This record gives sequence, structure tokens and C-alpha cells, in this order.
Amino acid sequence: MVPQNFRFGGGAGDSTILPLMALFLLIASLLIIVLPRQKAIVPFLLAFFFVPASQTVVLGGLHFSALRILVLVALARRLTFSRRDKYPGGFTAVDQAVALWSVSALIAFLLQFPGTAALIQGLGTLADTLGGYLAARFLIPDGQTMRRTIKVLALICVIQGVPMIIEQVGHVNVFGYFTGVRLAPTIRNGSVRASGTMGALTAGPFGGVFIPLFLWLWKERKSRMIAFAGLAGALAMVIASNSSTSQMALGGSLVGLAFWRLRKKMRQVRFTLVCTLVGLHMYMKAPVWALIGRIDLTGSSSGYQRFIMVDMTIKHFTEWWLMGTPDYINWGWDSYDLCNQFVAVALTGGLLTLIFYIMVFTRSFRAIGVARKAVERDRAQEWFFWCFGSTLFATQVAHWGINYVGVLLMSLFVLLAMISVATSEAMRPTARSVETQDEEQLAIAGSAA
Repeated sequence: MVPQNFRFGGGAGDSTILPLMALFLLIASLLIIVLPRQKAIVPFLLAFFFVPASQTVVLGGLHFSALRILVLVALARRLTFSRRDKYPGGFTAVDQAVALWSVSALIAFLLQFPGTAALIQGLGTLADTLGGYLAARFLIPDGQTMRRTIKVLALICVIQGVPMIIEQVGHVNVFGYFTGVRLAPTIRNGSVRASGTMGALTAGPFGGVFIPLFLWLWKERKSRMIAFAGLAGALAMVIASNSSTSQMALGGSLVGLAFWRLRKKMRQVRFTLVCTLVGLHMYMKAPVWALIGRIDLTGSSSGYQRFIMVDMTIKHFTEWWLMGTPDYINWGWDSYDLCNQFVAVALTGGLLTLIFYIMVFTRSFRAIGVARKAVERDRAQEWFFWCFGSTLFATQVAHWGINYVGVLLMSLFVLLAMISVATSEAMRPTARSVETQDEEQLAIAGSAA
């Protein structure tokens, strides 16, 4: 049954933020402004991933979620920096792809829902997407901050993971006493799904995809304690959330890491994978994407509904390819639930928006691959970039089970921002060596003349 509130517009008429959450948000906002830039990412992430998305401030009919307020505060501080200092290393190809996807999604939304109200909501969404990415990109300017960011993500997993285990065992969400989330856990088909502050379907994938980066942090001798804690917390989030998407995200991380020894033969691996999928599609009675419907790792999953959404999206291509369509809610059972990020991007933004979104990942993988080859003689650096690639791969796996909004979308932006910084810094020595060689050749030519 389609929810009665499934329509454009709506929302809370008054502010719904709790006093304690308002105080926490205020302190975090002040710290983002006054702390050195390299440390401002700490209060930003802690507040972003602990204040529930339901905490909202309404001013003049405009809705400002706690997450949006944090983004706007970070963007306001960004305005105080010069253009060169905002993004050290320049505006990368990944940055451009995120900008193209965000703007394309906004245009498609306005074409579907013309009017002032839609424009206001569209600009708010743009602040969450493009604004959120630019905020993360600004607050992670260098490698040192990137390492600090990974440590903060590990800390978040610890603080979320332990209460989620308590919630799974004791059936009480302790965050409900002071954050406004439900005290009672979510139960599906008799299985308890711990939520924390993020939600059952969000917390598990969040922890599962970052496990490769925590394993990399383990290699840093001074960071082994926080790395171990982060791994334990992330695994606790995956287990306590009790969803197939969470376990698939964990599986994606482990599969990505397992291909470490084949890192120089990934072209052959990709070719083999494509041939396998094509072969299965020709051999199977159902389309190859019907395999999604068979995924149920917990006994309480809805893999069949996810298969139906992919299948309906392909069959109704002519309805959404131009600028998306709101009519997908009439396609079948639970078709309003866009629990697949690629499907959600396609149906709300059209084919061009989907292409730009896929471009975000292709450019990120390409940047990681180029950087890995640039540091090929340094095994530790190679492992570093491979862990980033595994995290990005796990993120794509999670995309097939949930649509990325709110905290999950910001976790993706933080990952992309770190990839941009890491790959840019890896290529700088290469660029300097090329410049040095050119200067030497010019000097030799001058001497010969």
C-alpha cells in the first residue's frame, strides 16, 4: 500500500529538534568555525552521524534539518578562504562528476515539478548533495586530515556499534533516551534490526563499507588501537542491523581485499566477470538481475522487491529516460520504495543524471588505479590505494540494496573527498619528477648549444 504522504511537498509545520540536540548542534557548529581547518572535520562528522535526520528547524516555512545546518555552516566557513586554498590540488575530475550529477538531478526535478515550491525544495536538496560534497571536500584538504577522518569514522563505528549490540540483545535503543529516535527496535519477520541513530538499513552498510580503511589503519603502528576498535564497531553494526544489505556491504569489502594479489590483472578480471554475467543471462530462464531476488542472508530480507524494481526500471525505460518520472509508484507492489540507489537516481533524474552518477565511480576508480601504478614500487602505498578501491567497491555493492540519502550520502561524499585528496597527493611527486627531467634536458641542450 502506497503511503498517504507520498506526494510532493509536505513536511513538519514546526521545529522538531530536541533541546539537547539543539545544544549539541550549536556546539558542533561553533567548533567547525573556530577550530583549525584540519581539525574542523571532527565535530562536523561527529554531529552529522549522531544527530538524527528527523531533528529539524523550521524558519519561515523553510526546513533546515540538522544535517543541512552543518553543511551550511561548513560552506559559510569555506567562503572565508581564497579560491586556491579551498581545494588544494585543484578541482578534480571526481569533483566535476559530482557537480554534474547534482545539477542534472536538480534540473530533472524542476522539469517534473515546475513551480516555486519545487524550486525551494530542489535548492534544499542541492545544498544536501553538491553542498554536502563541497563541505566534505573543503574540510579534508590534505593527507593528514584524511588520516584523522578515518580515525573519526572508526570512533563513530565504536559509539554506534556498542549500543546497537545492546539494542539487539536487550531490545532497547539507548539513543532513544536523548536523541528522539524510537526506544523500541525495528522487528521484521521476528528478527530484531538494531538502528542506533542512523536506522537499521543505514547503520549496517555504513560500518561494512569502511572496514578496508580500518584494516589499512591497522598497518599504522600508532593507530592500531583505534583501528581495532573501529573494526569491532563496524562488525557490530553489520551484525546488529541484521539486514542482507549490511552483510553484502561487508562481503563487498572482503571480496575487494581478496583481489589484492590480482591487482595487476584487473582488466582480465573485469572481462571475465562481464563474460560470466552475459553467459548467465543467456543460460538462465529469467534475466540475470533476477539473482537479486534470491538474496536473503537473514531470513527477513526483501530481495524479490529489489529485483522487481530493477526489472520494472528496465522495462519502463521509455517512461523515465528523458528526465525521470514520478509514475513509478504505479508500477507494482511496493514500487514506491526505491531501495536501490542506481534505480533511485534513474527514476528521479533520467538517463543523463544516471550517466553522471556512474561517472562519479568510474572516475574515482580510474584515479585510484592511476595513483596505485604511480606508487607501484612502494607496497605500503599500493595497499593504501587498494583499500580505498575496496571501500568504493563495497559502496557500489551496498547501492543495490538501499538508496543513499542523509548520512549514507555524506559517508559517500567523505569517501570521494578522501580519494580526491589521496590521489592528488600521490601524483604530485610524479609531476615534480617530470618537471625536473624537463629542466635537466633543457640544461643539457643549453650546454650543448
